[in-house]
Amino acid sequence: MEEVLKSRSGDAVKKQKVKNIIIMLLPIAALVVLFAVYVAIILANDYNLAINLETIVNQAIVLVLVATGAIFIFTLGSFDISLGASTLFSATVGILVFNATGSLLLLFLTCIAVAVACSLLNSVLSSVFHLPMFVMTVAMLSVLTSIAGTIITTNSTSAGANPAISVSDSVLRDILGSVDTVWFKVLILALFAVVCIFVFNFTKVGRRQKFLGGNPVCAKMTGIPLSVYGIIAFVMAGIGVGLGAAVNVTYTMSVSTGTASDIGMSVFIAIVFGGMPISGGARSRIYAAIVGGFSYIILNNILNLLLSSVDGRYGYVQIISAVLFLAIVYVASINYRVKHLPR
Repeated sequence: MEEVLKSRSGDAVKKQKVKNIIIMLLPIAALVVLFAVYVAIILANDYNLAINLETIVNQAIVLVLVATGAIFIFTLGSFDISLGASTLFSATVGILVFNATGSLLLLFLTCIAVAVACSLLNSVLSSVFHLPMFVMTVAMLSVLTSIAGTIITTNSTSAGANPAISVSDSVLRDILGSVDTVWFKVLILALFAVVCIFVFNFTKVGRRQKFLGGNPVCAKMTGIPLSVYGIIAFVMAGIGVGLGAAVNVTYTMSVSTGTASDIGMSVFIAIVFGGMPISGGARSRIYAAIVGGFSYIILNNILNLLLSSVDGRYGYVQIISAVLFLAIVYVASINYRVKHLPR
């Protein structure tokens, strides 16, 4: 009887492992399918495949960089709604520094420093005033957007209705153009992803953040300080935002009040599309940001191509994306409904 019970228990464990592997691979399989569909549509319409693939990378790279850093915040079961505003503010300060100095290095360092400072301000003020983190980030969203808008309006180089700061000097544009390549952007993403994966999977920082996100009460009782690992999470997110802001400047060579306006919500959707639960905890994965970010951008492009002849297609694309978002959250939650809550 005992041997039968052990056998059944072993079979149940094996089945659960197989189930977990399938669930883990589903987002990757979805990305492959979306990519295949996108390529098929491009070829069927006789569009230039190389140009369209480059467009996909340019559109996705900023979102993926920001989302990869934000994984550390989501792992704690929290979120930062000011990511888009922080990206805008960092890019604004960065382009002013670049116009003044012409240094690519200072552009990247400035964007990273400003973004990390904004993230740390969120974390510190939340601790000082004992406010939930999301409340603090909502306030920072308004503050950073307003400050960036004022700076852009004051220093605008655009004569149109939409104020913007542009790199107008031909020499400076050539400098940005020298790094406005797919390979450079992929290299930036690869280096940042490797650092994040190492910190998240091979150091105590990642393990303790997963513990805090999964069960903050037990984590606190074992002596793991939420404030310390919260600060680390926001620093990593700030680095991702800074890199995203700098890459955005190299691509667009300008910053307007609408820059990165949809990043905050897009990060949410991308992470869910990548197979990571919003609750964070032990099921958090760095690759979710990369897989989900590219899946989301490719899906948007597919929908735009299919609805190209429909008036108001942007609204339809948003509705379809929202429905898919809810469907994925629902399907993903089925696997955990009969278990104890992760938080």
